[in-house]
Amino acid sequence: MDTLGHMDETRTQVHDTIIIGGGVAGLSAALMLGRARRDAVVIDAGAPRNRFAAHMNGVLGHDGVDPAELLRSGRAEASAYGVTFVDAAVRRVDHSGSGLAVTTEDGATRTGRTVILATGITDRLPPIPGLAQRWGASVLHCPYCHGWEVRDRRLGVLATSPMALHQVQLIRQWSDDVVFLAAGAGDLDDDVRARLRARGIRIVDRAVTEVLGAGDDLTGVRLDDGDVVELDAIFTGGVPEPHDRMLEPLHLARADGPMGDLITVDAVGQTSDPHVWAAGNVVSPNANVPVAMGAGSFAGAAVNARLVAWEFDEALERSRVQA
Repeated sequence: MDTLGHMDETRTQVHDTIIIGGGVAGLSAALMLGRARRDAVVIDAGAPRNRFAAHMNGVLGHDGVDPAELLRSGRAEASAYGVTFVDAAVRRVDHSGSGLAVTTEDGATRTGRTVILATGITDRLPPIPGLAQRWGASVLHCPYCHGWEVRDRRLGVLATSPMALHQVQLIRQWSDDVVFLAAGAGDLDDDVRARLRARGIRIVDRAVTEVLGAGDDLTGVRLDDGDVVELDAIFTGGVPEPHDRMLEPLHLARADGPMGDLITVDAVGQTSDPHVWAAGNVVSPNANVPVAMGAGSFAGAAVNARLVAWEFDEALERSRVQA
């Protein structure tokens, strides 16, 4: 293997880029790289974050579309430019010479000059019976994605952290019948309570013990004293669990912030490793579909620019040796 990650093709293939994750961020990166005539492969475990939602809202040109349909068309578009796809989960990524070895759960290893991580997150919800089973249907997260569909209905905001104070104020934009289920928000001082009540938000301090309803439909919540609060939908935020453990062998820089312990990236998604980029929810849990798509596009273009620079460096070095 040379200094840029190339190896003799008779020994093994080295891809320009291996993209881990085939959601909108990964597919956007793949499309950019395919159009740049790069040898890119996408390894996808097939479990996008928004797979629980039947419709994708607030996405220009795709409003109301099934998110699975966007992924199908995205795969077809990237494939048309020579991007290849592998349906598998990645176990680990290791340095290999000056490239990266990506090992999947079946033991197969592929080598790339660069890697883009776009694996997303899992939203870990409180263990309240009836909550997780309605995630994406009547238990919701993003008001910009789902608020219009439940406008003017009885809405609850289930606090899982102090950040719920921001969420409950947002939700008031879509309905004047809002209940703040505040037990998980920490202590609310008098000024905060007054602020919420000034906009007609009811505050319930007792803990929720069960989410009630039939199938995907929600009818309310049961409190720890047995009382029931009737509701039509709940907004809440799970604890984001980024799918990035496969990069642990690379010892990338991380930062612990309001959304948890995340890999740090610059404006185009580059990590502390010059061969690794990350884009989408895995490093930005609050990113919606358009933001994740944009981040993937930037990462794909940045990777191509890095590869271009390496290739010119290599050519210059060869010309100096031959001179």
